[in-house]
Amino acid sequence: MLQVLSSAWALLLGVCLLMVGNGLQGTMLGVRGDLEGFSSFEMSLVMAAYFVGFLGGSRLAPEMIRRVGHVRVFAALASFISAVMILYPLLPNTIAWALGRMIIGFCFSGVYVTAESWLNNAADNTNRGKALSLYMIVQMIGIITAQGLIQIGDPGGYEAFIIASILVSISFAPILLSIQPTPAFDTTKPMTLKELMKISPLGCVGMFLLGGVFSAQFGMSAVYGSAAGMSLTQLSVFIATFYVGATVLQYPLGWISDRMDRRVLILFVSLIGGAAAVAGFLLGGDFKMLLVAAFFIGGLSNPLYSLLIAYTNDYLEHDDMAAASGGLVFINGLGAIAGPVITGWLMGDAVFGPPGFFTFIAALMFVMAAYALYRATQRASIPVEETGSYAAMSPTATPVAVEFAQEYAIDTELEEQETAAAEN
Repeated sequence: MLQVLSSAWALLLGVCLLMVGNGLQGTMLGVRGDLEGFSSFEMSLVMAAYFVGFLGGSRLAPEMIRRVGHVRVFAALASFISAVMILYPLLPNTIAWALGRMIIGFCFSGVYVTAESWLNNAADNTNRGKALSLYMIVQMIGIITAQGLIQIGDPGGYEAFIIASILVSISFAPILLSIQPTPAFDTTKPMTLKELMKISPLGCVGMFLLGGVFSAQFGMSAVYGSAAGMSLTQLSVFIATFYVGATVLQYPLGWISDRMDRRVLILFVSLIGGAAAVAGFLLGGDFKMLLVAAFFIGGLSNPLYSLLIAYTNDYLEHDDMAAASGGLVFINGLGAIAGPVITGWLMGDAVFGPPGFFTFIAALMFVMAAYALYRATQRASIPVEETGSYAAMSPTATPVAVEFAQEYAIDTELEEQETAAAEN
């Protein structure tokens, strides 16, 4: 772990600051949108625009990097992010905010692609798993820290947006001033979605549904909190609890997943996550119960991302894992675009009102559980000793990070096979 920190501390510090800025602007838009009189559906369109941009960026950023290099892409995109964040309070308009969110989503995706390729270059076979873990932990710390900063200044003013812009502006300083060389960049051509669906129907359907769940958390939790009448302090604690749960439960679930049928684990994790959402819907008037619901929703849905990738890898040859990663991320991105829009509609006064936030999450988690149960009847499970390793990742990961995780899974499996052969 210390070896990874010593070689990639500048990168991890920059990513942490980026995540603070990203988490802060997302939450502040939800709060400010309520103050500006935007409806839940209007805010859902704004929030969905981020995922449209993010999906586009994850597809186009690799070509941008190949053409002009990591440093130029990173600096240019981070500058655009900083500029858009300052413009939000100046242009309180749904269309302007949606365009801004799309630009920010595109730029953040490109920045993540760049950062993740740098991290992959800094790691080797002996510390790749630790590097992935540190990267995910740093991302979660950044988002959680952001929630504490939303109480600085007046939500109707400019302070929080300026702070977010400043954090993003200084985030690339430690990275660009680092003496680490920029890596050669290459990505694998994605496997077709038809091929991927044939290999792992549960992996594909699960990633699509999970995209909706995560985008509802990341994009609409602040909108829900504002619509439900939470104070700024309550709102920040509520949102942070999703990511505290994700950090706390990620590794225990990963440990369990390497020791049992992953379809059964997906089934039970989805059921418990859905039950937590139902509890949030029914007991939303009790703030403590809302925190319990948020902890388990975030703590169970975020590890599902890594779990579904690990499950899909169990049915792939080593040479196909990297190709499959792009398809899985793309499917997840499609679900993420739809998530906020449907959530916003359900949160409308004519439907469920604010509790529609939990209704949507519960529905997706229960559908995932039902489909996992169905798939368990369609083919025999793979023996636990023949499954690959679980690598912890955040749902904000781009195809580069997922390929990075695939490399770790392959290396770990080969090492285990060599150890077993030596013992025999």
